[in-house]
Amino acid sequence: MKKKRILSGMRPTGKLHIGHYVGALENWIKLQDEYQSFHLIADYHVLTTDLNTEDIYDNTIEMLIDWLSAGLDPKKSPMFRQSQIKEHAELNLIFAMLITVNRLERNPTLKDQVRDLNIDNIIYGHLGYPVLQSADILLYKGDAVPVGEDQVPHVEITREIARRFNNQFGNVFPEPEPLLTRFPRLPGLDGDTKMSKSLNNTILLSDEPDVVKAKLKKAVTDPNKVRKGDPGHPDICLVYSYHKKFNNSEVPEIEKGCRSGELGCFDCKMNCAGKISSLLEPIIEKRKYYEKNINLVKDILFDGERQGRAEAEKTMTQVRKNMKIG
Repeated sequence: MKKKRILSGMRPTGKLHIGHYVGALENWIKLQDEYQSFHLIADYHVLTTDLNTEDIYDNTIEMLIDWLSAGLDPKKSPMFRQSQIKEHAELNLIFAMLITVNRLERNPTLKDQVRDLNIDNIIYGHLGYPVLQSADILLYKGDAVPVGEDQVPHVEITREIARRFNNQFGNVFPEPEPLLTRFPRLPGLDGDTKMSKSLNNTILLSDEPDVVKAKLKKAVTDPNKVRKGDPGHPDICLVYSYHKKFNNSEVPEIEKGCRSGELGCFDCKMNCAGKISSLLEPIIEKRKYYEKNINLVKDILFDGERQGRAEAEKTMTQVRKNMKIG
């Protein structure tokens, strides 16, 4: 039986943090055995919020190293840059004719980004972000898209565009389904709802154990639990939420100790730091290997782009044929 396809992607912002791992990367690694996977380095998407392209290539390599170190297998999952496959831009142009401005303005994710980034004037490319994302997905005929809940509206726009194209020009594209990530987004060390390097509240996949400990020492906890002996409320404690992901077997004991006051915040944090570092240890070791063999990383990227280009060309040949323009 032929495997279904998925397309996953990230904007290249450099080294990844544990929020990226929990929210996406861990799931991608599991899915690569179940699906035929394509992984997109969305460098064009960076331009929607930042026109400084100086660091995009270096950030791409850093992110690719983290992908490989965490367990993405280039033999199963080709990885490639959006900008190096011209068919992304071509299909984006065609899809832009199939959706209205009013529909794009109703996208709740756009509204959230405008609010979070304090954007006064939305550029054309930012408004059309979901259209380019639709081209990214459908160029490889993705049957499913691994996403968090906040990205489900983008998948719905992709489904609408696929349906509109198929109705107008004949069947070419599937209508992809969202594959929801099971674990919710990991909050930042400052208690913010988002872990982000721009907010300086992250633990990187490349952070050594002493760095993880230092960062967790400063992590926000229950403000009413000032010292050991004070009863705490684990449900409002950031570190407790980390335990639920990285130390699940001890969660009942930690909850009991926190509520009774028997467990102090420092000991709780150091326990959590140790569990996170245990997860990161093999990733860091692999990262050191790839850093010493950077030409191998570049070869993996070029080979992934060769494979991605071949698939994109096949899709666009069919698109042009159906549209009677090629």
